Amino acid sequence: MAVIVPRNDALSTHPPAGNQYLTTNGSNWLYAVTAIFGFSTLALYALKFRARGGERFFHYLFIIANFAGLLAYYAMASDLAWSLIPQANQLGHSGLLRQIFWAKYVFWVVLFPTVIIALGVLSGISWATILFNVFLSWVWIIAYLVAAYTPSNYKWGFFAFGTLAWLFLALSTLRHGAKSADRVGIKKDYFSLAAWTNFLWMMYPLAWGLSDGGNRIGVVPSFIWFGILDVLLLTGLGFAIVFMSRRWDYGRLNIAFTQYGRVPASTGTFPEKAPAPTSAPAAAPPATVAV
Repeated sequence: MAVIVPRNDALSTHPPAGNQYLTTNGSNWLYAVTAIFGFSTLALYALKFRARGGERFFHYLFIIANFAGLLAYYAMASDLAWSLIPQANQLGHSGLLRQIFWAKYVFWVVLFPTVIIALGVLSGISWATILFNVFLSWVWIIAYLVAAYTPSNYKWGFFAFGTLAWLFLALSTLRHGAKSADRVGIKKDYFSLAAWTNFLWMMYPLAWGLSDGGNRIGVVPSFIWFGILDVLLLTGLGFAIVFMSRRWDYGRLNIAFTQYGRVPASTGTFPEKAPAPTSAPAAAPPATVAV
């Protein structure tokens, strides 16, 4: 039996179920997004060889996140990693049972912290604040996941809690992060990246409310929406940071991660490039006098 076939037979191998389910066209779209994340993973891996030894932090970060996107979207395109959940809204319009793909929530657990860590390290905020923001993103995602699996209108309570976590996160990245970035002289670049991120983040509650939450739009339209958001957020932001970082002074920003750890802030210092100190010649032993 041929391993590679000229058609998409994923839904024949893994049949969908419910009233709102993945179609072949939807699977084709998800495979296209899978290819984008796969290409981005390879491209970022190749670009890291052009970066200096202490300036590959952002490459490593986004390589892992794109790899996670590759796995998640491949699973969803193959009609895997889903549950059939009864719905409480729009039953006459969309039906009772809907495929809820938990793989995208698992992907967001990797995607959102990746973006948060990249922005946090760039801005110079404390590691405690970065960790706080990461946990806020996890509260946001887990609340939406629990809401998606809730078959009653109590889901909207979880939705409200998750959206509140996003608001806290937006305030932290746009206000506190911008203030910290201004102190290290990179406010313009940081604010453009943070504004782009928060504009896309603002779309997620709306998309979720109309799809996994409100059952208003079908599985395939929701995947088109979320797929575009995920690509713009991860691939778009990732390549923007990697290319913009070429003009940043990692020493001044205190993000020159080297074999010595996080080095003290100073202008243009790269300890791994300094020549090894030469040891002083050993002193000659004292002369012995025969008695």
